[in-house]
Amino acid sequence: MTLRHVFRTALILGLLAAVTSCGTGKKVTEEDTMTTEEARKARKGKLFGEDAFEYGPGADRKEEPSGGGGIAVNGYLWRASLDTMSFMPLSSADPFGGVIVTDWYVSPESPNERFKVQIYILDRQLRADGLRVSVFRQVRDAYGSWSDAPVKPDTARQLENAILTRARQLRIDAGTTL
Repeated sequence: MTLRHVFRTALILGLLAAVTSCGTGKKVTEEDTMTTEEARKARKGKLFGEDAFEYGPGADRKEEPSGGGGIAVNGYLWRASLDTMSFMPLSSADPFGGVIVTDWYVSPESPNERFKVQIYILDRQLRADGLRVSVFRQVRDAYGSWSDAPVKPDTARQLENAILTRARQLRIDAGTTL
């Protein structure tokens, strides 16, 4: 055996030893031995605690009717949010995540300011704390560029109240009780 063969054999054995010693050190748990269906059910969870909406592939929707089949948030709040903000152009709407984002809106009455709204529906139940609205405002300066400006403190709350009022009306119109 030549020195070259010895070196090659030692290198291969060293690499094999290094690769086999690179285990994760993780113990085998019950989750590792689950079937695919059991693992899918185990992954389901609830975001923000027990009273919040469920997410994940095995999430069961056993709560009270939400007024919307196929979406992951309260259907009345979703529809009311879209109805209330229908005068503004939509940038994006995610019915599974419960997020509605409008594009910038310039009112014809005040062309030097514009608004943008983000709506977050946080619950499958029709509740006041299941809705959060963020409002952004910009004003145009003398050079024509937009800069951030403060929003009146109660603007977001007024929008939330308008959405909640519309959601309650939609629920009443659907024939379910509050």
